[in-house]
Amino acid sequence: LFSATSIFAERSHFSVKALTAIQVSAMKRKEVQSRAAADPAVVAALGDFCHTTAKAADNMMAALGQCSAEERISYLFLHLMKRISAVSVIRDDRYPFPLRQQHIADAVGLTSVHVSRTLGAFRERRIAELSNGVLQIFNMVELQRLGTIS
Repeated sequence: LFSATSIFAERSHFSVKALTAIQVSAMKRKEVQSRAAADPAVVAALGDFCHTTAKAADNMMAALGQCSAEERISYLFLHLMKRISAVSVIRDDRYPFPLRQQHIADAVGLTSVHVSRTLGAFRERRIAELSNGVLQIFNMVELQRLGTIS
């Protein structure tokens, strides 16, 4: 896990808890700054990372501020599915998904009861189902329609 702010700040402004096994590598902030000072490609890569991170944060704020529960959860699913696909082989639109309803609720600013109702509606409408740590997508077109922020 890496935060763009860690390049500039002495201490992180948040904590992280892994829900699955992870592998951690660390670099000292001064070392990153020294490499950036010596290599324009490092500066460019850090700039791209900061831009991507800020854009994702802006999109999440927009989703939280103006979207319905279905749209928020769809947006989160699509965002995480993209990240999961980058590191895992996905078969039959089944994504390993360790988040529980409370994690989803915390991420999108809803109660776990509201998340439960929304996931129930997704299941009834055959959009998606979350069960036993697997997110099964039945209707990607509808999920994308709900989760795309314009």
